[in-house]
Amino acid sequence: MAKKKAKRASAPARKVKRRLVKPKAAKAHPWRRRDGEIHKLGLLIGYARVSTLDQNLALQQDALTSAGCEKIFTEQMSGAVADRPILHEALDYARSGDTLVVWKLDRLARSMKQLIETIEKLRLRGIGFRSLTESIDTTTAQGLLVFHMFSALAEFERSLIRERTRAGLAAAKRIGRTGGRPPKLTEDDLDAARAMLANPDIGVTQIADRLGVSPATLYRYIPAARTANAP
Repeated sequence: MAKKKAKRASAPARKVKRRLVKPKAAKAHPWRRRDGEIHKLGLLIGYARVSTLDQNLALQQDALTSAGCEKIFTEQMSGAVADRPILHEALDYARSGDTLVVWKLDRLARSMKQLIETIEKLRLRGIGFRSLTESIDTTTAQGLLVFHMFSALAEFERSLIRERTRAGLAAAKRIGRTGGRPPKLTEDDLDAARAMLANPDIGVTQIADRLGVSPATLYRYIPAARTANAP
C-alpha cells in the first residue's frame, strides 16, 4: 500500500500592508492672494495716502477707481516716515505683472531718492508703477524713459551736492577752518584747568564744573587729569 505523502503544513498567510492614500491637497489657485481673494495677474493696485486725519482720501480713491484699480490700500501717515505699514502691505500684496498706481508721486515718496529706490524695488520684482497726475507709467516705453531721466537728474543732483561739499571743505581748510563741532574747551580753558590741577585742594569735579563740562570731557582733553590729584 502506497504511503500517503505527508501533507505539508501550509505557510501562514502573509499580511498585506495597505498603503494609506492621503487625500490630495487642493491645488492653490494661481491667482489667489494672501487675503484669499482671487485676482488675475496684471492687477492694478492703488495706494492712497494723506498726512493727517483732517485730510480726505475720497479724491485719491475716486481717481484710483476711475483708473481701473481693483484693490486700493489707504493710509493716514506722513510721507516723511520711512516705515509705512500699509505701503509695505500693498507692496507685499503685489505680484509680478501687477502695477502699483498712485494719484501723485508725492503720495509714494517725499524725496527723489526715496521715490527712485521704491520704484527700483518694484522693477526688480517685475511690478509696474503708474502716477496718474504726472502721467508716468513704467510699463510703457515712454514712461520708463521719463523715469530714467528722473533717475539721471537725481544722480546729477547728488553729484553736485558732493562737489559743493568738497569745495566748501577745501576752501575752509585753506583759511584755517576745519569742519565738525567747535571744541568744548579752548586753549585758555585748558591752561586754567592745568593750573587748577596743580593745586591738590581742587578736585577734578570742581574744575569740570567751573569750566562747564563733565569730568569725562576734561579727561579727554587732559588725560593726565585722572591721576593729577591721586594720593
